[in-house]
Amino acid sequence: MQVIQIIPSISLIYGGPSQMVLGLAPALARQKVEVTVLTTDSNGDFGQKPLDVPLNYPIEQDGYKIIYFRCAPFRRYKFSLDLLRWLNRHAHTFNLAHIHALFSPVSSFAATVCRQQKLPYILRPLGTLDPADLRKKKQLKQLYAAILERPNLAGAAALHFTSTQEAKVSERFGVSTRDLVIPLGVNPIKDAGKEDVRSQFGISKDIPLVLFMSRIDPKKGLNLLLPALEALLSEGFDFHFVLAGTNPQDPSYEEKIKLQVQASELRSHTTITGFVTGELKSALLQAADIFVLPSYYENFGIAVAEAMAAGTPVLISDQVHICQEVRDSESGWVSATDVLEFTSILRIALQNPSERERRGLRAQEYALKNYSWDAIARQTIQAYNNILSHSDVE
Repeated sequence: MQVIQIIPSISLIYGGPSQMVLGLAPALARQKVEVTVLTTDSNGDFGQKPLDVPLNYPIEQDGYKIIYFRCAPFRRYKFSLDLLRWLNRHAHTFNLAHIHALFSPVSSFAATVCRQQKLPYILRPLGTLDPADLRKKKQLKQLYAAILERPNLAGAAALHFTSTQEAKVSERFGVSTRDLVIPLGVNPIKDAGKEDVRSQFGISKDIPLVLFMSRIDPKKGLNLLLPALEALLSEGFDFHFVLAGTNPQDPSYEEKIKLQVQASELRSHTTITGFVTGELKSALLQAADIFVLPSYYENFGIAVAEAMAAGTPVLISDQVHICQEVRDSESGWVSATDVLEFTSILRIALQNPSERERRGLRAQEYALKNYSWDAIARQTIQAYNNILSHSDVE
């Protein structure tokens, strides 16, 4: 089976969507699927240098091929005419396309090319069909959907959602298309020296470490988290807060949050790391006593699954769409998107180290069993085969 994965960017600065493709592609390759990833050299939207990668020819890595194309002329939208031209010339050599992102021009036009070339394709919306997300730039998105995304949804062999809740709430624009619910995966977290990272940031080993690690974006619920932390400080709780993340698409909001922390009592109890990856990321996930993500909407929450795999209990909102899995597996706590409730549950978590430890162990057990990339690759291949067999019948 020859499968093409198409995504506007795989720079880790964009977070979960990139990590998904970088995890799925080698896992599929281990199952003998021939995978080619098409993407751009985009590496941030405001002044950052493009990825330092060869362009326009396949690079072999981890058992699959990846081809980078110049992001031009619309850097903000990660567009590449060269990518679309390549796809138009080579689509007939593949069995299936898996396209990651809606409302992104390169993905939208890639789906159009696939239809023209009669190449079956799967669309992964990345949460963009959530009504809360659609309210942003509503009129523009309605126009975009009418012209491009509604035909793309109608022509897709399936829509790939990463949770049952994401599929349930997603807008379809009147189109009836098959659903696939396949979660994202995580790699086991190797021992990365959690005591060393506490020492590196001057965090005492005797106080709880509260970790936020995600894009610094309004939808992530920092306007709930920061007041909750401030309230607990005023009650006399001792903890250290680590704010890890960035926002390459809205640096002004990132700066606003940093200034808010610096202007509050949190400043002497907080470390702001910026974007983290590699061993530092693993070490922070392992060192944390609780991982927090009070998002207003989140189609999956890859950082939540990573924290679980590291053995860290999580406190998330009920708008993170794996909240039911967290509840059922007792991998942490779930709150409404309400400051008082979030504060109350975080208070309970900070007061009970033995319960944090128990839930952390449950979280790790659940994540390694249900979010392993090899298991997800097998589920994905089964979906691919079902689509191709149906296509052959037609």
